[in-house]
Amino acid sequence: MNYLSTRGTDQQGRSASATPRKFCEILLEGLAPDGGLYLPEAYPQVNDATLTRWRKVYRDQGYAELAFEILSLYIDDIPADDLRAICQKTYTAEVFGTGEIVPLRHVEDGLWLEALSNGPTLAFKDMAMQLLGNLFEYELARRGETLNIFGATSGDTGSAAEYAMRGKQGVRVFMTSPKGRMSPFQQAQMFSLMDANIFNIAIDGVFDDCQDIVKAVSNDLEFKRQYKIGTVNSINWARLLAQVVYYFAGYLQATESNAQKVSFTVPSGNFGNVCAGHVARMMGLPIDKLVVATNENDVLDEFFRTGVYRVRGSADTHETSSPSMDISKASNFERFVYDLLGRDGARTRDLFGAQLSGQGRFDLGTDPAFKDAAARYGFKSGKSTHADRLATIKDTFDRHGVMIDTHTADGVKVAQACRQAGVPMIVLETALPIKFAATVQEALGREPERPAKFVGIEALPRRVVDLPADAAVVKEFIAKHCA
Repeated sequence: MNYLSTRGTDQQGRSASATPRKFCEILLEGLAPDGGLYLPEAYPQVNDATLTRWRKVYRDQGYAELAFEILSLYIDDIPADDLRAICQKTYTAEVFGTGEIVPLRHVEDGLWLEALSNGPTLAFKDMAMQLLGNLFEYELARRGETLNIFGATSGDTGSAAEYAMRGKQGVRVFMTSPKGRMSPFQQAQMFSLMDANIFNIAIDGVFDDCQDIVKAVSNDLEFKRQYKIGTVNSINWARLLAQVVYYFAGYLQATESNAQKVSFTVPSGNFGNVCAGHVARMMGLPIDKLVVATNENDVLDEFFRTGVYRVRGSADTHETSSPSMDISKASNFERFVYDLLGRDGARTRDLFGAQLSGQGRFDLGTDPAFKDAAARYGFKSGKSTHADRLATIKDTFDRHGVMIDTHTADGVKVAQACRQAGVPMIVLETALPIKFAATVQEALGREPERPAKFVGIEALPRRVVDLPADAAVVKEFIAKHCA
């Protein structure tokens, strides 16, 4: 399996398909040299016989073996026995709290929650990050190299990455986050880590400022090579690939035959989680609708309604009670638009390069391809507000005895408006309620349950440095600690 860039050419103007990358190359590389994102040259197709076989694999051998089956379609430069061992090491009951790994929870007729938050940091990011940590350690040991991971987080990516990489040989983590904009629990999870290979950087700005710094560093090829910079953000294909697995697992749990279809509703800010659903659907998984649920930062909902992709500045990025989605530049969205436009790298490069840089927006509303977003690719969207979150958390608990976090509430609210009779709707759970305790308390008048290992975490000593939203200053910090 070879991979190419969404922007079609490398910096020498050569076709990316003429200089293909293998999986382990892009695992460590992150962004493509031309600023694009990597995708496989073609999506492997899963036929009825394979899906039937995977039903038996998942039932009899579990999630880790299903992960191996799916990942092996995309990874041919890691020996099969090694890849299987990495999957078996990653997806265990000890790490994820249950042998089912991602159990479905029935809410009401036709509506399900897929539990993705049983990992070490209580958020769905663990599903991919735990695998990524083991893949990094394996490949770096095989090469005899080191890697400095540089990332941005609006809340859950940071802690999931740090918990996955802490103590790993040959890896340092430099993680930026928007100062004061994560929940107290999220901040405490990250900043209380004292491991020598973990560096937390609080940026004076919003998440998009952090993400811009990561992209600026990734696009400085000389710095990137000198300091061996890699990324764990969802721009890294390996992380997105790992997320594809739980779409198959959710489908297999919700259906009895391959003739059935399901829909998924996905709380989304950066378009990574739902992009994995797009990949699963492109592979042939019988998905009817992929519903994108946003909060007040509704750049994605605006696109799917109008065809206009319009990024917001820091001043127009709302601070909400579902802070992990307080994002106005959805960095993974480029992957979908590349497919939407028939894999036209030159046009994708113009949209996400020249047009976004010059105008802060692009408009596909009158493009014939835009209707395919819904008709061919199954996308729908909706948004949720703070009042909606409070009402949904209360209603879900009062009627079903199920306590959900604020982001999952955004998903449930939007899912309710998009359900179709006879098609199971699976909402992807994003985090446990304790991570956003203040809003849950506001909705229910009671504190969410706190796992014993996190009791008193907010009072622990912190290790974090405050820096301005300046890529040059951040690069100086990285260079100093890589010396």
